[in-house]
Amino acid sequence: MMREFEIERQFGIKIESIKPNKGVYFLKTDKGNKCLKKVNYGIQKLLFVYGAKEHLRNNGFNQVDKNDLNIDGTSYAVVNEDIYTLSEWIEGRECDFTNIDDLIAAAKTLARLHEASKGYEPPENSKLKTDIGRWPSLMEKRTKALDKMRDMCRKKNQKTEFDLMYLKNYEEFKKLGIRAKEILNDSAYLELCKKAEQDKNFCHHDYTYHNIIVDDNNEVHVIDFDYCKREVRVYDISNFLIKVLKRVDWNIEYAKTIIEAYDSVSSIEEEEYKVLYAFLVFPQRFWRLSNRFYYNEVNWGQKIFDRKINDLINEREKFINFIEEFKKIYIDKE
Repeated sequence: MMREFEIERQFGIKIESIKPNKGVYFLKTDKGNKCLKKVNYGIQKLLFVYGAKEHLRNNGFNQVDKNDLNIDGTSYAVVNEDIYTLSEWIEGRECDFTNIDDLIAAAKTLARLHEASKGYEPPENSKLKTDIGRWPSLMEKRTKALDKMRDMCRKKNQKTEFDLMYLKNYEEFKKLGIRAKEILNDSAYLELCKKAEQDKNFCHHDYTYHNIIVDDNNEVHVIDFDYCKREVRVYDISNFLIKVLKRVDWNIEYAKTIIEAYDSVSSIEEEEYKVLYAFLVFPQRFWRLSNRFYYNEVNWGQKIFDRKINDLINEREKFINFIEEFKKIYIDKE
């Protein structure tokens, strides 16, 4: 009760009911339905995120969950050393990544978000979050990590199904990592980084179905900016594409639809396609899954890990076919 009382006191609200909902709390209050979230990072980073959302709203992009300020005018509350944010609860459903109309609307919304993000000057006391210029070294580091995890696997006396599947297949994913870095090095990535720095734009960095809310009027809202940072915008586009394509058997038509929809709002420049291609080729999902397994980053059961690595391996042929089709359409075009 003390915690709820403190939230009420600091935000100047009365809580009528509180209910856990997918990592946050759904609150009914005297000031409407709210989302209460405990953040697992510091205040400087939180101020960057809050500032980014306010920048979008000031630039006419209002489809974000507006933060409530506390009675002192700041965007958070501290209760028992934990940091909480309070924002409006966006009513609606999660974006359906198999529904073409949803995908077109989501792609156009992402383009508008990127346009509205330009010119963002983070607050003085915030911590600048950026991945600009980092991807050549990140790709190299993560590709080398596959060898390190192979060595860890080989040293295990009792090997799981995951271990056996990893040893049998990691070389193919490593080749994709090397290929992706070569594509990136042969692209205009560094020039695009300079442009992103000049434009002072940012990316959402987790643009996926549960952060894209479609309301009753079919308007798209974007929530959970926890991972937003300075970044070349094609990172968001590639991440969005991958999240969709893995659900639709790497059907190139879905990619074409998303790219066309985004491009209709904010033109994708010729030199951006090669960087997008490099991001698509890079085996990020295989690296992340393996990292989680060998470094015990998540508490999934063995069967979940086994299923996920098998899924990645089973989809590889369709993925490779998609990559080659993408190359023909967007990279090798006359």
